[in-house]
Amino acid sequence: MWLTALGVVVACILFVFWSAGDNPGAKAAGERLERMKASPQWGQKGFDNQLKRVDGSWLTMTTEFFFGGQPNRAPKPEEVTFVEVPTHLNAPIEQGGRVTWFGHSTLLVELEGARVLIDPIWADRASPFSWAGPKRYYDHTMAIEDLPELDAVIISHDHYDHLDRDAVRRLMPRGVTWLCPLGVGAHLESWGVATEHIVELDWWQDHQIGPLKVTATPSRHFSGRALLFTDQNATLWAGWAIAGAHQRVFYSGDTALHPEFKDIGERLGPFDLTIMETGAYDALWADVHLGPEQAVLAHQLVGGALMMPVHWGTYDLALHGWIEPIERVLVAAEALGVKVVVPKPGGAVVLGEEVPELSRWWPEGPWRSAAEAPAWSTSVETLQAPLRASGSALNE
Repeated sequence: MWLTALGVVVACILFVFWSAGDNPGAKAAGERLERMKASPQWGQKGFDNQLKRVDGSWLTMTTEFFFGGQPNRAPKPEEVTFVEVPTHLNAPIEQGGRVTWFGHSTLLVELEGARVLIDPIWADRASPFSWAGPKRYYDHTMAIEDLPELDAVIISHDHYDHLDRDAVRRLMPRGVTWLCPLGVGAHLESWGVATEHIVELDWWQDHQIGPLKVTATPSRHFSGRALLFTDQNATLWAGWAIAGAHQRVFYSGDTALHPEFKDIGERLGPFDLTIMETGAYDALWADVHLGPEQAVLAHQLVGGALMMPVHWGTYDLALHGWIEPIERVLVAAEALGVKVVVPKPGGAVVLGEEVPELSRWWPEGPWRSAAEAPAWSTSVETLQAPLRASGSALNE
């Protein structure tokens, strides 16, 4: 009992310091706030999910995060030999499109002559501080200043592992268009981004970036950056569909499983590539993240041809081992006949080319199966049926 009490005290102290970081952003006001309140997603006090969110015990979450979890939540220093320098960005794309993964959910989508950067995180920590919070397992694969010319930047939501203030400021001189969900523009403006460069979208709204139509899509998550959750759900969260004349890419953003994935596929798909959030899951918070098995199901629901797992292998944001998400993705994908591509951090997927044979660049190690550590979202049992019925395949 004393250890639990100590854990809560330490966690509270760390959280207060962590949440009180320098300039977490700004709250929406005026016309921006009125537009947000007019959204179908706006509830009584902020944005709401379409489905009820059921969480586990906060006390258990906090204690487990700081004092529990799997022993291999981060790679050993000698295991970090897999990072790839993205020299391919110096060469033109021979055919199709190209998606470069810089780790976590930071991506460069090159499609039909346009370049879109997604959720750029260049900080060492997914945190307001340089001295506390989840630290990257490896150095960034390239300097942010060395990125090629960009047409737009997409932000999926305002959590610290997706919205990096310093990265925003370093990209700001490029004068690109910033696409984000409702309310997130207030953060960007407070950090110096010009109002005319910000496009805030509600779910199903779209914006044209050169040859690409970019659409904000429904997701099941939450938002907030401020002290003691005082701004929780004050901004919207979203997935994103990026469509050219010949190819389409879908990025899930952070989300739990929800029925609108099927609507996304019917209205905006099918997709040549889906980029699916797969890590940072747990049964204690199964209604805000997909996890491996549901990521594969969501890929199928939106009509994906090829799936690329992200949101894993970069930060310790949960209780599972760091290689567990990708191992479980591969098991679930095999059970459902889904093609998966897993580039190294800094590596790329080229659309229109034959899918390369899977190269397991991560080390071997222990991991828990879906049967041992299930993390199924609530209220969507029908959508889960194709994999829940394949229990034996998920026990590997």
